[in-house]
Amino acid sequence: MSLWDRVADLPLEIEGYSLERLKREVSSEFTRVSTVVRIAGAGHEGVGEDVTYDALDHIALQDAGPVHDLSGSHTLRSFSELVGSLDLFPAEPVRDVSRLYRRWAFESAALDLALRQAGTTLAEAVGRNPRPVRFVVSLRLGEPASVEPVRRRLELYPSLRFKLDPTGSWTDALVAELVETGAVDSVDFKGHYKGTVVDNPPEPALYRRVIDAFPQAWIEDPAITDETRPILEPARDRITWDAPIHSVADIEGLEWKPRMVNVKPSRFGSIEALFDAYDYCAANGIGAYGGGQFELGPGRGQIQYLAALFHPDAPNDTAPSGYNDSDPAPGLPDSPLEPRIERVGFRWLG
Repeated sequence: MSLWDRVADLPLEIEGYSLERLKREVSSEFTRVSTVVRIAGAGHEGVGEDVTYDALDHIALQDAGPVHDLSGSHTLRSFSELVGSLDLFPAEPVRDVSRLYRRWAFESAALDLALRQAGTTLAEAVGRNPRPVRFVVSLRLGEPASVEPVRRRLELYPSLRFKLDPTGSWTDALVAELVETGAVDSVDFKGHYKGTVVDNPPEPALYRRVIDAFPQAWIEDPAITDETRPILEPARDRITWDAPIHSVADIEGLEWKPRMVNVKPSRFGSIEALFDAYDYCAANGIGAYGGGQFELGPGRGQIQYLAALFHPDAPNDTAPSGYNDSDPAPGLPDSPLEPRIERVGFRWLG
């Protein structure tokens, strides 16, 4: 039985939904806004989080309010079909990929609600035991780049592992300092972003410098061009993908069959598409790891929950959000994260 078939026919009673705005000042250049979707029915409430990056899209959603009639008796399958037929954006989104992020918020909330109404957990529904989640901390090192953000965290958490974003200001000296830490599990070139604050045009010299310096690290989202292909091809067994992956078809369409991919739930939009990807990777010997979208609310715990079920031993970019602070406080959970799932539903405690 497929993973989707294990949950698709769960009954779901819905009376209505509400929206909650979350906001966090990340830096002088970026205020993170997200929306918690709360779907209610039969005395229970399910939650999901819309991780769309553009604040304007959240403002339009929240100003419009719960305009869609989701009420009635459903299954997860029929609810997914309903949500997939709706335009969840009162105004055209800034980025089309946000349509997937918002759909995931509604579908994950419905999954949480259906499990609560059934008195069971996602772990029980899919027949898996949650295991401790190994995680890495994803960082940019500032401009110009400095090793200090890594050192500050290692002083408090000496066993911490990292996924770092190389940029043009990574010098030979900085790379040598990072190599000396022995703490870099993966590097993310972010070569597939356009029109965002993290755009990172391909620089062949940077690619070669980093790939040679970290011969064991995973290489995420490089841009394959005529100039970078000769550098990347010898290391293609270490190349993994995130931003281009929204479906099984995207995995199948990669130039090189991957050994590992970032199966980021919100990028898939629907539970069915996400679970199909888990099944596909398992059937084809492709490793998976999870990734976050700077969640501010329940979405972070939900990606940790999924990691605990499907890829606990991978380099999951699912660190507790406190590690994203400029100066993380003492007392944060170390890797691996012990499973902390609620007794019903699709929620991670903490």
